[in-house]
Amino acid sequence: MLRFLLISLLFVFAKALLGQSPVGVWKTIDDETGEAKSHVQIYEDKGRLYGKIVRLLKSAPDKKCEKCPDERKDKPLVGMVILENMQKKEGYWQSGRILDPEKGKWYTCKFWLKEGDANVLVLRGYLGPFYRTQYWYRVEGEKK
Repeated sequence: MLRFLLISLLFVFAKALLGQSPVGVWKTIDDETGEAKSHVQIYEDKGRLYGKIVRLLKSAPDKKCEKCPDERKDKPLVGMVILENMQKKEGYWQSGRILDPEKGKWYTCKFWLKEGDANVLVLRGYLGPFYRTQYWYRVEGEKK
């Protein structure tokens, strides 16, 4: 019985370390002001991750994307997909892009869960050799 309990605990612990997932709802923090801005739901579709705004924290819930460069222009921010096509490679989710609706610009990006804390997502957006880093905090969802 004790052996079974130890093996079970070891299995659960190993699974927790190896299988942490960014799928869930995250509170975004503006890297320039330090203020919480929105909740973004990260979800998986066909092995890739996407993120959509599900709640605005500092703006009216019906705010529209005035500066968006494509079909998102003048569409509501809530429900808008702003994180696209992220693939897991070399320990990071990368090879996709993220939209900054305030500036109306797309950036290549990568993100990862902070080492030792599955409730903090480190997201880095790139424009050429320049980058910005944001920390998002888990609101709900998978921690696996």
